[in-house]
Amino acid sequence: MSSLRNLLKRYGLEVIPVEDDRPIPGSFFGDSEAGLIGDQLFVRPDTPIHSALHEAGHFICMDNSRRQQLNTDAAGDYDEENGVCYLQILLSDYVSGMGRDRMMQDMDSWGYSFRLGSARAWFEQDAEDAHQWLRDHQLIDTNSQPTFLLRQQ
Repeated sequence: MSSLRNLLKRYGLEVIPVEDDRPIPGSFFGDSEAGLIGDQLFVRPDTPIHSALHEAGHFICMDNSRRQQLNTDAAGDYDEENGVCYLQILLSDYVSGMGRDRMMQDMDSWGYSFRLGSARAWFEQDAEDAHQWLRDHQLIDTNSQPTFLLRQQ
């Protein structure tokens, strides 16, 4: 949890722990899925890291006006959603015990769907548009590493 907290603090996103079996504020999917309200990411001990990083990715990838009104539904369009998925894979390398291999397996297990049938196939063979979208918004650098900046517009 501390590596997740430290990572997301770089984006100005505060990780708020929620007690076991309590509803997660701001959770779009309910159950154990992470919740997002403003600059706070709510997680329980049973919240999957892929869920926390996906919601954090929305916070990072949305523009300022949406970020200021953020409460539960991150919304976003198709291109942003792909950018979020790509970014969460990159960010997983910064979370102890996670990494991109486990992230892609967890995404597949949860039910993310990609044209090529798996998160790995999509990431390695079909995500050029997501990569370019992240570059265009200065969220990753020329080496495909996170810049730790928020999308501005």
